Amino acid sequence: MSSVIDARGLSCPQPVILTLNRLKEMDKGKIDVLVDTDTSKENVSRAAMSKGWQVKDVQPDGQGYRVILEKT
Repeated sequence: MSSVIDARGLSCPQPVILTLNRLKEMDKGKIDVLVDTDTSKENVSRAAMSKGWQVKDVQPDGQGYRVILEKT
């Protein structure tokens, strides 16, 4: 299962909260989180890893980033 969270334009901790809520809904799968600041990128990655998810990739996406999370 794949999911996308668009957290661009939101300030911390909102991107982290949206990500953690989605992680609770999904036991496994792939989540793309769109953020537009370095701080959000780092905080979302750290939060996901603390819940057992892997940061598979971080890609530039427009003026922000696409953080790709995965758990199998």
